[in-house]
Amino acid sequence: MTYQALYRVWRSQRFDTIVGQQMVTQTLKNAIIQKKTSHAYLFTGPRGTGKTSAAKIFAKAINCPNNHGGEPCNECDICLGITEGRLNDVIEIDAASNNGVEEIRDIREKVKYAPTQAEFKVYIIDEVHMLSTGAFNALLKTLEEPPKNVIFILATTEPHKIPLTIISRTQRFDFKRIDTGDIVTHMGHILTEMGIDHDEQSLYVIARAAEGGMRDALSILDQALSFSEGALTVNDALQVTGSLTFERMDQLIEACQSNQTETGLTVLHDLLAEGKESSRILEDLLLYCRDLLMFQQAPNLLANQNGQLTAKFKELSTTFDPAQIYQFIKILSDTQKEIRFTNHPDIYLEVAIVKLANLRPVTVEQVGIGSSTSVSSVSKEQMSEAVNPDISELIARLDQLENKFKSMAQPKTAQKTATRAKTKPQATYRLPKEKVYQILDEATRSRLIQVQDAWEELLQLLTVTQRAMLKASQPVAASDKGLVLTFDYEIVCQRASEDTELQARVVAGLERLLQYSPTVICIPSDGWKVIRREFIQQHQASEPEKKETRSKNDLKMADTSLEEPPETVAFLTGQEEPDEEEQAAKILNQAVDFFGETMIEVIDD
Repeated sequence: MTYQALYRVWRSQRFDTIVGQQMVTQTLKNAIIQKKTSHAYLFTGPRGTGKTSAAKIFAKAINCPNNHGGEPCNECDICLGITEGRLNDVIEIDAASNNGVEEIRDIREKVKYAPTQAEFKVYIIDEVHMLSTGAFNALLKTLEEPPKNVIFILATTEPHKIPLTIISRTQRFDFKRIDTGDIVTHMGHILTEMGIDHDEQSLYVIARAAEGGMRDALSILDQALSFSEGALTVNDALQVTGSLTFERMDQLIEACQSNQTETGLTVLHDLLAEGKESSRILEDLLLYCRDLLMFQQAPNLLANQNGQLTAKFKELSTTFDPAQIYQFIKILSDTQKEIRFTNHPDIYLEVAIVKLANLRPVTVEQVGIGSSTSVSSVSKEQMSEAVNPDISELIARLDQLENKFKSMAQPKTAQKTATRAKTKPQATYRLPKEKVYQILDEATRSRLIQVQDAWEELLQLLTVTQRAMLKASQPVAASDKGLVLTFDYEIVCQRASEDTELQARVVAGLERLLQYSPTVICIPSDGWKVIRREFIQQHQASEPEKKETRSKNDLKMADTSLEEPPETVAFLTGQEEPDEEEQAAKILNQAVDFFGETMIEVIDD
């Protein structure tokens, strides 16, 4: 016979053999004994915690003619048929591959027929959260009013994906993660039954790596037995799971506690060279720090959970301050979150070791952990002792200066507050006036209109982020060599001026649309009003000098050199806001042209 995996060979066949789910199994057994079974059940919980096994045992127990105390006999034809998967009245469906409406409609048609061999027809739908919305809707009416002698058992690892209308029509049982001690006990029983020698500490290593899942634990145990040579040792379990040896963790934590950064990094690099994964190293270090804290507070409880503890571990537990352990756990936990989103986890792990090795020793009261004292209420004497004794003199001098400053500044406090309230914050963005003036000297209306007409099309060539940034901008001046963009918000203007990629995309788009490659200058809208006004004033002030130049020099040359500036000033002046009378007159003229003079009546308010 071919080899079967341990989790298949040792799959639970009775409620009493399901590990770590006593509340669930006892409730189901009582329901069977009292004949108060429901028509629909929902089993939820992490992977490998016994959901599908409990569903099959329930199907056997409710149909077994020889059941005793809510447990199946596992000897009759019905029990053997369900165990071997050949009884037609117990149907197991994988919703991951049968998640369509048609499959559920097929179930609705078949539930109408009475069971042929057993008393109840049982449908076990595994990974039910994978059903489509249409499939859930098709299942809804059947769950609400199923035919007689039909029971549905839904199993899932993600109950939040199941519609509430489905959950409300079922009895829900939550399977919890199995305790490490229970997993160790069960694996020890299996190895004893198989006649395999083993080290108890190796079972703790495997149980921790399983993270509360019995199926995962048995799969890892299967690997470890294949790797080992006869007896199962701690080193075999560490090699298979990729976990750190207790001696290595002792070395690493001790180096960090004693501020030996180089030693800590050396141990870390040796672990990485051996093929240890960064995530596994972080997890083991977190558990090690947790064990240190637990051993300080409840040593008997930790000894019962983990079995053997090294002498170095016990020594470290006496020298470590609880506040420092809290800091270690926080840094390691933050690093564990960061490495999930990077392709270089080793770098974050190295930084974490450097942080741990450079922590200053503090007490629980100073960091405000486990005490009502907060960080802000710590006295300056405590802070000086926690930082460095050499700084205590400097802090004392700072206290003297602070007291002297308070005595001098107290009469002037009200005056300074009033002055500060009147002072407006200065703009942080520096206007590039010279560059804008250079563009305005050669700017033309035709070039600006050309850019404005192509502006919307240009935005479509940019990325979504770049497009959103330029939505708050508009071109206001353009020459053959430069383009001025104004922005409604100064912070957006500053970001756009620093974004070289954005400017390159704008220039590339203008080159593609208009064969135009300008230098892009970004300024805030308020700054543009100031620069435009100053430029017009400067140009108007220089007009008499230009007329005198034209009277003395060659008229033709002067006219050619001054052709563009007048056009620039003309269109800049046209950008000024018209006064209310001019605007009203313009609107009146447009109305007369459109409706006719006889249809218009002007009323002065």
